[in-house]
Amino acid sequence: MSIEGDVHGEGSDGEEVFIDDEDIINEIPLDEEDLPDQDDDDEQEEDMMDEVEDHSAYAFHGHTDEVFAAACSPTDASLVVSGGKDDRGFLWRIGSAEDVQELPGHKDTVCTVAFSSDGKLVACGSMDGQINVWNTSTRTLEGTLEGSDSGFEWLKWHPRGHLIIAGSEDCNVWMWNADHNAFLNTFAGHSSTVTCGDFTPDGKLICSGSDDATLRIWDPKSAQCRHVIRGHSYHTQGLTCLAITWDSQSIVSGSQDSSVHIVSINSGQVVGSLVGHTNSVECIGISPRYNWVATGSIDQTLIIWDLAHQAIRSTCEHDEGVTCLAWLGSSRYVASGCVDGTVRIWDSLSGELARTFSGHSDAVQSLAVSADGNSLVSVSSDKSARVFDISMFK
Repeated sequence: MSIEGDVHGEGSDGEEVFIDDEDIINEIPLDEEDLPDQDDDDEQEEDMMDEVEDHSAYAFHGHTDEVFAAACSPTDASLVVSGGKDDRGFLWRIGSAEDVQELPGHKDTVCTVAFSSDGKLVACGSMDGQINVWNTSTRTLEGTLEGSDSGFEWLKWHPRGHLIIAGSEDCNVWMWNADHNAFLNTFAGHSSTVTCGDFTPDGKLICSGSDDATLRIWDPKSAQCRHVIRGHSYHTQGLTCLAITWDSQSIVSGSQDSSVHIVSINSGQVVGSLVGHTNSVECIGISPRYNWVATGSIDQTLIIWDLAHQAIRSTCEHDEGVTCLAWLGSSRYVASGCVDGTVRIWDSLSGELARTFSGHSDAVQSLAVSADGNSLVSVSSDKSARVFDISMFK
């Protein structure tokens, strides 16, 4: 064997040096797996690139599986409820790792959560067919609302009282009085899962959309269906989302078929269509201040529409599908959650991107805005909930 270099005692001028057997002190066997591998270096570089920059002001890590739903208290700016695939709900405070209350009792995914309008009660709905209602002050279980043997897709509180409606996989909408744990009515008529719904803002009617591609408008007291909207001028595939204008006059609904339609609540007629998406519409939100509606789609766009003129104001491009959105109070800003794990803030006046928030490593599933408008809560398939400072977007 010959080596080049500076060896003690000889070869100091850099000449070739020979090592004899008697010069060998010890032999060390080398496993090829122990040798540095170029692939390992490449993987390390990729891992470093994959590390997501975290812009969140706070993160909640109580869940042990994907988190699907979140809501902020309408009266307490730091109180949040979240629900997930770990069959649990949590009531927690922004910025406090100690003030955490688990909301147990479910046997399947908690996929929908909501506070009552006065903030005194919070409800968690599950795919196990139960809704648990909790007192936000005492953190105690007020009652369990049952009736359906199938899972609940969504739940909503009455805008002024303690009535709850929920849409089920059993094709029905259910209604209870949460103060008395009393079942009130079933709204039957859909032929498939009831995927979306709500009370009108004036509290007088109920609207529901289904996988059967129909929209129904109900009288809450009689449980009678006032209007069924379906047919060639309406959606051809299942409804995914709906929103009701603040004057309780119109419904804007979105579908798997990429269409968005406007329906008159009084007449039950389709009065307009918002044409622009090319894939399933996943979320709809109406601005509290402007006569505008925002829609998000798997086609990687958020579109802001002028509702009066039924025209596109701006198209906001994303890198992947849009899963959820939230208007930031009565400001001109709207937030979008994306399959790529980012949350983006858009200026609805200009259509320009105002801010991108990173922190999640998987799809954002739901967004909620705190009562004071300073915090945006996002929950993700990465098992976390994150809070972003939006105080500059008022």
